[in-house]
Amino acid sequence: MPRYNIRSLSSAETPPWREQLAGRIATFSTAALPPESVTLEMIQCRLLDSFAVALAAINRGPVASARAMALAHLRSGGAPLFGLPNSITVDCEWAGFANSVAVRELDFNDTFLAADFAHPSDCIAPLLAVAQQTEQTGTSLAQAIAVSYEIHIALVKAIDLHSYKKDHVAHLAPAIAAGLGALLKLPAEIIFQAVNQAVHLSFSTRQSRKGQISSWKAFAPAQAGKTAIEAVDRAMRGEGAPSPIYEGEDSVIPWMLAGKEAKYAITLPGPGEAAKNILESFPKAHSAEYQAQAIIDLAFEVRSKVDICRISKAVLYTSDHTHFVIGTGANDPQKMDPKASRETLDHSIMYILAVALEDGSWHHIDSYTAERASRPSTIDLWQKIETAADPEWDRRYHAEDPAMRAYGGRLELKMTDGATLVFEKSIADAHPNGTKPWKLEDYSRKFTSLAGHLLTEPEIDRFLTSIHNLSALDGRGVTALNPEVTKQAIMPDSPTGLGLFDFNKGN
Repeated sequence: MPRYNIRSLSSAETPPWREQLAGRIATFSTAALPPESVTLEMIQCRLLDSFAVALAAINRGPVASARAMALAHLRSGGAPLFGLPNSITVDCEWAGFANSVAVRELDFNDTFLAADFAHPSDCIAPLLAVAQQTEQTGTSLAQAIAVSYEIHIALVKAIDLHSYKKDHVAHLAPAIAAGLGALLKLPAEIIFQAVNQAVHLSFSTRQSRKGQISSWKAFAPAQAGKTAIEAVDRAMRGEGAPSPIYEGEDSVIPWMLAGKEAKYAITLPGPGEAAKNILESFPKAHSAEYQAQAIIDLAFEVRSKVDICRISKAVLYTSDHTHFVIGTGANDPQKMDPKASRETLDHSIMYILAVALEDGSWHHIDSYTAERASRPSTIDLWQKIETAADPEWDRRYHAEDPAMRAYGGRLELKMTDGATLVFEKSIADAHPNGTKPWKLEDYSRKFTSLAGHLLTEPEIDRFLTSIHNLSALDGRGVTALNPEVTKQAIMPDSPTGLGLFDFNKGN
């Protein structure tokens, strides 16, 4: 695959648009080959996964709020909202926004980790919404998802945002813009302008995932998707955007990243090469930050071998990212607070390890209730846990070879009798290289487990059949790619607050 080297440039050095990173992204988006069969199957898996976690969150406050915002923008022939009747449609940017909040709310969708972090399936809701409003085929939707994943993961491999305290949605927005360009078969120059605009507007700080984490954690990728849709609309109308967006002397590399002397290398498929990065993304079997997945599996194994009441101290040796983002290295007292928000607790490996050791199971709701977090035995164990950065685990975390990457750690338990017990796990069981790598049937099982109680049997069968026949769907089939929950499934008293869009003239 071609590797493109980029750096900060003076205005006098500005290269032709096709030689800028945004231009490289745009050119790839127009020339990408159709997904191969193994890639297509993974796209089906990711669609199933996204709907599963979105419907599981359908009555949570942030999802209800986002849905209420979207319903203030009804549009005949627009896109449906996940779970609602397909006859109710809204503007695609609002459908993508609300549906994306639902996908992210439980922190239960897929992940990719390298130089930076990503939930690549955050692209699915906005791409699907535009595909539904414009009546694209299943084949076109699959192509758009493959392109978006390819670009998103390529950026995550190459450009570290976290070290400069930038939120990871800065890589999501251009990937969605490029995926939309592929979906709509737009000229490369229009995609180039849309990517520029999406990048320009999507840089924000990582405070959204620091300290007392709020519901914005779910809204941030949704806003990035909405920004990308609007950027494409603007570019289609012939409008330009700031460029060079990455290389410009007052742009991303010199002022948002490592500075004017920094250099980055991004790899994208060349002519005749298929997009395959989606195959390197990995699922979540547990509703928690990805670096906790292997540790939860490890806790399940450890609890049968150890009397957890006799643990006097627990140290998890792991990667820098795990230690500084969800471990004690974050220096966030909220991560040790039983009164912390759910969004904070699912980013506390100390809390997660304590609960997994005690319960031997994990549940996307029950494991985070206030009652569960305030259990005295849990608090006692929780306070005994700390993390430490380990160079070897960090090396494996960043390994270029996917077969060598590891996202787990080594757990050392100091017991009250003076003994030290050591356990370790490299990767989660469900990971492609794990002991039980997930296949299409595992995603189908996750879907029915999380969403089955909200749907009738015929509706489950209809939806699963549509997913399994994705490449055969016409425009109407894609528009109906939305499982309708039963009338009683959505609680009428789901909190939405009262917002600006609820006011009418004269109020």
